[in-house]
Amino acid sequence: MLPERNEIAQVVVCEDDTATLELLCDHLVADRYGVTAAPTAADALRLCQYGTPDLLLLDLSLPDASGLDVLRELREPDRSVGRFDPRLGVVILSGRGTERDRVRGLEQGADDYVVKPYHYSELLARIGAVLRRRRGARSSPILAGDIEINREQRSVSVGERDVSLSNKEFSLLAMLAREPTRVFTKEELLREVWGYRSLGHTRTLEAHASRLRRKLDPDGGRYVVNCWGVGYRLIGL
Repeated sequence: MLPERNEIAQVVVCEDDTATLELLCDHLVADRYGVTAAPTAADALRLCQYGTPDLLLLDLSLPDASGLDVLRELREPDRSVGRFDPRLGVVILSGRGTERDRVRGLEQGADDYVVKPYHYSELLARIGAVLRRRRGARSSPILAGDIEINREQRSVSVGERDVSLSNKEFSLLAMLAREPTRVFTKEELLREVWGYRSLGHTRTLEAHASRLRRKLDPDGGRYVVNCWGVGYRLIGL
């Protein structure tokens, strides 16, 4: 059996050029980052809202909106309250390299601004620097009833009992815990946790949800409920 992959952080890559997006995702995966591709502004906002990313790599030229509009949505308190994690790191990747462009991006709330074309090793170092700066702010646990989720340590406990989860089980739980009273559809969960574009015939979600339910409550199977025909939510909170 192969050892389980330990990922450094979860990154959403928002880039509309398919070749650039695929290459960047491949490099980041090789360097042990969990990566989700977002070819549009709408994809990026959805993944940042319902997923649990640590950092967003954001292009400014997108087919459906400006990357600056995405950044404003993420950072504007009146619009983003309850929707986006204010501790999310954002690194802009753009071909616009004037001083005014860089200042504008940083003023809107980006943590760093990298001009294309860039050297991947430099980008990787900048990602690491942003994650280190954000690490302390993101250390506060997510609390959902008896469940405590520590994103920084990627650890989970139920009451006094530690629970060992796989990466996907952790991501599934963290997503459900973001809005513990809401039913997440199967389509949402498969898209945001696994990156599926087409559902097809898969039992991936059901298998992971079943294991997650047993791990959180080996005796009674509480906390994760299958809302038949719709999706999943947390209960017993």
